[in-house]
Parts: sequence; structure tokens; C-alpha cells
Amino acid sequence: MKVIRDINDFPQLSFAVVTSGTFDGVHIGHQKILKRVKQRARQSNGQSVVITYWPHPRLVLFPEDNDLQLLSTIEERIEQLRSFGIDYLLIIPFTKGFSRTSSRSFITDVIVRAISTKVLVIGYDHRFGKNREGSFENLKARSAQYGFEVEEIPRQDVDDIAVSSTKIRKALESGDIETANRYLGRPYTLTSVVVEGNKLGRTIGYPTANLALPVNHKLVPGHGVYAVWVHHAQEKHGGMMNIGVRPTVDGKQRTIEVHILHFDRAIYGQTVTVEFIKLLRPEQKFDGLEALKEQLAKDKEATKQALGLL
Repeated sequence: MKVIRDINDFPQLSFAVVTSGTFDGVHIGHQKILKRVKQRARQSNGQSVVITYWPHPRLVLFPEDNDLQLLSTIEERIEQLRSFGIDYLLIIPFTKGFSRTSSRSFITDVIVRAISTKVLVIGYDHRFGKNREGSFENLKARSAQYGFEVEEIPRQDVDDIAVSSTKIRKALESGDIETANRYLGRPYTLTSVVVEGNKLGRTIGYPTANLALPVNHKLVPGHGVYAVWVHHAQEKHGGMMNIGVRPTVDGKQRTIEVHILHFDRAIYGQTVTVEFIKLLRPEQKFDGLEALKEQLAKDKEATKQALGLL
């Protein structure tokens, strides 16, 4: 996949089949649109093109809404689209100036002039341009004039499972990993750098890798203990992760730490990616470290069962 960050660098394509959107999480609703884009491109021996925007429009238009949690960073979105087999990704910087672009200018400057679109595929509720004034009807009315076809994915095809990025966010925040993963079509992931902690886990036989809290509004699932897969240096390991404030030791700040099964290497400063598989239990306070240790032994067995390692 060719990633283009400056619209002036977009190449001349023989038959561009295009879709546009924020695609946060690239969930199964998005994937239906992407499959149709790829299908239409193959039918015409053309190229599949995705237009997306960064930062997320809400972060620019409503900066006071700084609690927005995203399912994917732009780097994750790029890799998700790459794995889906898209040919070209155009990332348009979303600014307040760009938000004032009229729907007519968006069509002429981006869809027609920059990309030479032949087919534009959109979801049933897609809106574009200043104040979201552009619509399917708007596009349809101008498509013949500008020489491209517009195809709208029917509502029942995209919304038959009522999936949305908002519903996925709510599921993750409540620890409903199974629902989130079903809507995403893959496990939810979190990528971060291993940092030094207080090494308390090592004293009770459960050393953990402490992860730096993500930046760029990346969503962290709700507090609790999770069965996860940990990807590090081309290797995949089972793990049990705790997200929370560690009330048993009077913790005050949220931490993310993972005990990696059958792993005893120092990896400070290195990057790991965690796949969330199942919430084992909510975070809770125990009567001392011995009680916590007993529960961790149970959590370890539950982790192995959830990951199919028993």
C-alpha cells in the first residue's frame, strides 16, 4: 500500500475506486465498504483508494472534548488498511481551514482534480464538506457532470449488526472484550513501550512488564485483569494484564502491567503489542499481598484456559 500525506503527491491512476472516512478501528462495518472498493477496482483492473483524515475531526472541531478515546492511532490505522489490501491511502491533515471546505470544493479539488476518481463508494450515512452539507444525493447530482460514478452501500449491508466505533469504545470501556473484538473482526490491540515500575510483582512471583500509558487519545480498556497475547520481537506469548490503580498496595495512579507467561527477560525501553482476548475479573482490593498472590495463581490458570494453553 502506498501511503501519501500530501495531496499534491497523489499519482495519476488508470481507474481509481475511492472511499473516504475516518475509519477509526477499521471495524467490520468499515470492512464491508473496503471489500466493495476492492471488488470494484478488480472488476475494472483499477486501483483501490482510501481517503482518511488525521487528527480525528472531533479533536480539531471540539478541542474542549479532550476525553475522546480512539480505537486506533494513525499508525495502527495505516497497518489495518494495509493488511486489508488497499492500494493507496491518502491522509489529509484535518485542520479548521480544511473543515471549512465546501462540499462542491471537496468534489472538484479532491475527488476530481487530485485523484481523478472513476467510482466513489460511500456508506449510507456518509456526509462531507463544510457543516457536513454534502450527501449521497449531492454527490449523485454532480457525478455525471464530473465524470465519476457514485455507489452507496445500502444501510442494511453496513448496519445490519448495528456496529459503530462508539459501540466498540463503550464495550472496551466496560471490559466487554468479546463484543468489541467481534465488531472489530480481530482482537483489540494496544502498543506501548515497557517502562520501569516498582518491581512489586517480582517479590510475589509474578514479575510484570509495565507499559507507558498511551498518547494520542488511544483508548485503554476499563480497569480489570485480562487474558492477552503479547507480541514482542517477532514472538508471541500468553499473558495476564492488569489495568487499574492497584488498590491492594494503595496505588493512586492508573497503571498498565502484564505478566508474560514463561518469560524472564528485561525488555525496558522495548515496544510490545498486546491483543486483548478476555476480561477475567474486575480490579479488586485484597487483604494483603498473600491474598493477592493466591488470586493471581487463579488468574494465571484462567488466562491459560482463555488462551487455549491448558
